[in-house]
Amino acid sequence: MSSYTAKFDNWIRSEFVALNSQLEELYWQQDDKANVEGIGDSLKLALKEQGNALISDLLAEGNTDEGFDSAFDLLGNVGLFMAACRRHEITEPSRETTSPLVEASALAMHIGASIGVTPRFATAHLTTHNKAINGTYKRFTNLDDEALFLDYNTQGILAYKRASDALLKTLPLGISHPVTAELLEVVKKALMDVIASNNALYTQLDTERFFNCVRPYYKPYRVGKEVYRGANAGDFAGINVIDMLLGLCSANEPSYSQMLVDKFLYMMPEDQQILREAMRMQSLMDDFLEAEQYKNTDWFQKHGKLFIQVCKLHGDTAIGHHNQLVEKFIAQPSQHMQQQHMSKVTASGPPLPVLLDSLAKLRDRRAAAKRDDINTRFDDLNTLKQWIN
Repeated sequence: MSSYTAKFDNWIRSEFVALNSQLEELYWQQDDKANVEGIGDSLKLALKEQGNALISDLLAEGNTDEGFDSAFDLLGNVGLFMAACRRHEITEPSRETTSPLVEASALAMHIGASIGVTPRFATAHLTTHNKAINGTYKRFTNLDDEALFLDYNTQGILAYKRASDALLKTLPLGISHPVTAELLEVVKKALMDVIASNNALYTQLDTERFFNCVRPYYKPYRVGKEVYRGANAGDFAGINVIDMLLGLCSANEPSYSQMLVDKFLYMMPEDQQILREAMRMQSLMDDFLEAEQYKNTDWFQKHGKLFIQVCKLHGDTAIGHHNQLVEKFIAQPSQHMQQQHMSKVTASGPPLPVLLDSLAKLRDRRAAAKRDDINTRFDDLNTLKQWIN
C-alpha cells in the first residue's frame, strides 16, 4: 500500500466516520429528518475538501499496480467518499450533468475499468471484503444500527455463499450420488442461517435510524457523466446460483435475466464468472422431474425430500426478506416521509412502487408461489411432492 493510499484509508476509518456521524446527529434533531439542506454546512465543506485533497494526491501518483485486492479496496474508499457526498447532497444527480467530484470520478473510473467492476462502492466493500483493523472495519458512521445492518448482512451473504457452493458441488455428482444428500443437508443448514440472520436484523434494527441514517448512503450517485445505482445486499452470485440451480428462477426469463445483467459489474469478478457458468447449467428441479422412472427408489425418496425442503427454505428466506425487512424498513417508513423526498427513497433507481412490485414477483418466483401473471415452479414442485412418500 502506497503512503497516499494508506493515508486515505486511515482518513476513511477515522475523520470521515466522525464527520458523517456528526452530520447524522444534526439531521436527527429535526422534525423532518430527511432534510439535509442548510444543515452542518461547515462539516460538509470539511468532508469534501479533505476527501478531495487526499484523492488528488492519489490521482497524481497514478497506477501503482499493487494487484486486484489493493485496487478494489481503494475503489471502495473512493466510493464511500462519493456516496457520503451524495448522502449529504454535496452532489445530487438530478441537478448535475456530470459529477462535481472530478478527481474522485477520474480515479474511480480508472480503477473500475482496470479491474472489471462498476466504478463505485459495491456491497462487497462493506461486507465480505471489508478488512477490520484492530477489530474495526470500514463504515460510514459510528451508529450502532449501521454496525447491526452490516454485521447481519455479512453473515447472511456468507451463508448464501455456503449454500450456493454446496449446490454447485452436486452437479458433477448427480442427484442419485450418495454424497448429494450430505451436500443438500449443508444447503439446508446454510439457508437456516440466512433466516436466523434476517430475523435478528428484523428484531434488533431500529426502523427510523436505518431509514434516515443508514439507507441514505446507498443512493445512486454520479461518476463522471453516468449515474450508477446504489449498492444492493443481493449484489453477489450466491443467491442467484441458488435460484437457478434449484430451478425456481430461470436465466431465460426476461425480467430475471435483466436483473442478472444489471448486477454483473456490481459483483466481484470471481462472482461474475460463477454466475455466468450457473446460467448455463440445468437445474436440480429438472433433473428430478426427468428421473420420474426412479421415483420409487430409496435414493430418489431421500434426495427428493431434501430437495423439496431446500426449496421451501429458500422460499422462506425470500418471503421473510420481503414481508419483514423490505416492508418494515423501507415501505412503511416511506409512508411518513414528506413528499419532496419521495423521489429519492430507493437505492435501485426506480420509484418505490415499481421496486416493491418487482421484489414481490422475485419473492414469489423464489417461493414457487401460485401466480397467473408470472411463471413460477408451483406446479412442478407439487408434482415432485406427490412423488415423495
